[in-house]
Amino acid sequence: MKQLKLTGFVIFLFFLTESLNLPTKPQDVDDFSTTQKFIEENVGYITIITFAQYIQKASFEEVEMLAKAMTEYRDQCLTNMTLPQCSKLPNALLEAVCAMEGLPKKHNFSHCCTKVDFERRLCFFLNKKADVGFLPPLPTLDPEVKCQAYKSNSESFLSNYIYEVSRRNPFVFAPTLLTVNVRIEEMIKTCCEEQDKANCFQTKAVPVIQYLKALSSYQKTVCGAFLKFGPQVLKSIYIVTLSQKFPKIEFKELTSLLEDVSSMYDGCCEGDAVQCIRGRSKVMSHICSKQDSISSKIKECCEKKIPERGECIIHSYKDDRPEELSLRETKFTENKNVCEERNADQDIFMAKFLYEYSRRNQELSTPELLRIAKVYDDLLKECCNAENPPDCYSIAESKFNETTEKSLKMVQRECERFQNLGKNGLKYFYFIRFTKIAPRLSTDELTFLGEGMVTALTTCCTLSEEFACVDNLVDLVLGEICGVNENRTINPAVDHCCKTNFAFRRPCFEALEIDQTYMPPSASPGLFTFHTGLCQEHNEELQRRKDRFLVNLVKLKPELADEALLPWLTEFSNLVDRCCGAAEPGACFSEEGPKLAAKIQTS
Repeated sequence: MKQLKLTGFVIFLFFLTESLNLPTKPQDVDDFSTTQKFIEENVGYITIITFAQYIQKASFEEVEMLAKAMTEYRDQCLTNMTLPQCSKLPNALLEAVCAMEGLPKKHNFSHCCTKVDFERRLCFFLNKKADVGFLPPLPTLDPEVKCQAYKSNSESFLSNYIYEVSRRNPFVFAPTLLTVNVRIEEMIKTCCEEQDKANCFQTKAVPVIQYLKALSSYQKTVCGAFLKFGPQVLKSIYIVTLSQKFPKIEFKELTSLLEDVSSMYDGCCEGDAVQCIRGRSKVMSHICSKQDSISSKIKECCEKKIPERGECIIHSYKDDRPEELSLRETKFTENKNVCEERNADQDIFMAKFLYEYSRRNQELSTPELLRIAKVYDDLLKECCNAENPPDCYSIAESKFNETTEKSLKMVQRECERFQNLGKNGLKYFYFIRFTKIAPRLSTDELTFLGEGMVTALTTCCTLSEEFACVDNLVDLVLGEICGVNENRTINPAVDHCCKTNFAFRRPCFEALEIDQTYMPPSASPGLFTFHTGLCQEHNEELQRRKDRFLVNLVKLKPELADEALLPWLTEFSNLVDRCCGAAEPGACFSEEGPKLAAKIQTS
């Protein structure tokens, strides 16, 4: 492959001042400089993240070549900004990617390279695939080999790691992936000094993986809402989030902060790593510069460096509700001038309602507060055209309570199911349920969704804040189903729930039944393939195979009731145990496997 044509690319990322709103206040200038320095120091990793997320099939060698070239250009331009290549202004990373000889054709994105500016970015974005079943399994190294590889070349080792993680998580924001990389390096340094390296890696990897999964789900859900429903829904989500987290913030300050948040998501959701880092840094700098009026609990967070500062603020505890804040805000339900105020500026009026209701109800979930706002908005549309508007909207509080009661009953049913079925029974319940309502999703996606529901309920159903916890986490699972891209299509019923109303998609999914448009295959490839390799598999791998068996069985026989499906899973387990204990496992599988297949096909 020839030398990359990256002339002038680095100027866009690091020295492009013409298109940036440069800060003028001393504190802002300092924050901007700090962010700039962080970007310059991490140019290689940032390039890898962006390239691997956009072109998921690209090899590590291709990605590494671009990263090295970027680092070289950075060094050249930092040394001498008068060089010709440091004065040109191409269209960011995608210009460089399209200039890599043979790469567009090899990875089938030539059509994107014929487009320019926003259309090109959108084309690359729509090429991202959340289901990464087309990629090989994540490589696993022996702990000793891992430690030796890190010791030999730590930069190459970490670059390879962030490449593998980025292409398997194409919608995760760059700051989150950089944080994961930092935590992985800390883990490696610690575990490579331990006697029992394997146990150390296994233990310390768990919180890192959980952190990545949690942030990935949240970011996909919010970006999906933003891209499907527009900036107004994004704004509403963050009015709730920020008002609950910082209940003493003034509405004017909140409005100013929301502008920075909206700008940040423009870059983060599109996959513009540099703009995402800049945007989030600006949001966090805004919060830290107004600690007295926003929050008293983030002082230690604000003293941290990028990107730890942002992660710390995001995961900080909610502030206590101010003592002077009344439990109820009557101006939205008892004020005779509600309709006049609403008609003056509907967006501002509804934003104020959501702000006041959220900061007073920190125990409610984000989706529930959005439902209440939707109920209130619909009520006012009706009442402000009625003969006596105040009488009409005086029932608003009872409407809110009714909405919350319905949501609470959903959560109670789910937690009762957890108590009755246990962890494994609950998992099988959701494998069957999700496969019946969305059988065209891949087996890996369906098992992932079922496991997500189990995590949500096992995490939340024993907590005092059970309702908000369950409702928030289950909404993230639904976000995984609906996806980020606006053009994602599953089936008419699921698409309707995903695209009609963001706040009420949970009740919509609750009402879904079997997909009537689905035509089951005559046989499921691999479903009835039994081999002696099953006898050598570890318990976890064997359990995953059982999980996949159940999902594929539902795809084959979606009309069967749960009670009729689960016995076949037991038959599968018994067959594996029986044949693995036989004198000749291969012969046993060859004889017993077809028998089980025939029984299932005729059921």
